[in-house]
Amino acid sequence: MHLTGVLFFPVTPFTPSGDLAEGVLAEHLARGLAHGPGGVFAACGTGEFPALSEAEHAAAVRVAVRTARGRAPVFAGAGGPFGAALAQARAAREAGADGLLLMPPYLARGTAEGFVAYVRAIAAILPVIVYQRGPVVLDPDQVVELARVPGVVGLKDGLGDIDLIQRSVLAVRREVGDGFTFFNGLPTAELTMGAYRGIGVELYSSAVFAFAPEIANAYLNGDHRLLTEFYEPLVRLRSKVPGYAVALVKAGVRLGGLDVGPVRPPLVDAAPEDVAELEALIKHGRSLIGTP
Repeated sequence: MHLTGVLFFPVTPFTPSGDLAEGVLAEHLARGLAHGPGGVFAACGTGEFPALSEAEHAAAVRVAVRTARGRAPVFAGAGGPFGAALAQARAAREAGADGLLLMPPYLARGTAEGFVAYVRAIAAILPVIVYQRGPVVLDPDQVVELARVPGVVGLKDGLGDIDLIQRSVLAVRREVGDGFTFFNGLPTAELTMGAYRGIGVELYSSAVFAFAPEIANAYLNGDHRLLTEFYEPLVRLRSKVPGYAVALVKAGVRLGGLDVGPVRPPLVDAAPEDVAELEALIKHGRSLIGTP
């Protein structure tokens, strides 16, 4: 599966009473799709995957598939407990999703062989991009083994260990070929794309695309003033509070005029002064690229 451009990770909107806001999600997706993302990753990390029930997860994926309507491939989050991951994968397949972003298993730590078995079972349902983060730290031989599993199409790197990911890229290209997709999945990935491009990884997920797609596209198209004047201050703001990698994105979407509701526990919403700083940053970023 060939992905290009910016990868869109939408938030999951909630109503004031705490329910999934399907209509708001559809509007959020439509606004992003108008800016031409290379893929939509619904009910994933930015979409508060760990906070969704299976029914909410399935509904969010259905909305994403229906809204995208072939304009971009749709991947659904899946993972955690084995039974839940299988159920999420089947629901995503039923909804018409193109693939899965496979989150790490929950708590239980098995052998490398056990992890391959976990991935293999889920990849038999839909194509899988494995998310390397938290307890999932793969050496190059393990990445090669996974790349040979039918249905495993890529690796999203959320570790940022450039030495490790470079060796994994080289091993897969040598042993498997060029068809396997790698992408930078660090929070605010634009800040680290210089390093990833240096090792041959061009694809990345963009949290900024969810609330300021014109800024995300300007950076993709080479406006590197944004690196120092927008992205670096954004990362400093994001680093103030655990969970701001999601909470600030949701705040940014609200600043754009779409009420996507609060984040769910254990995350906390951004403090008013931090939302004000985010608003000023977005305004400055737009002024740099000449967008009101």
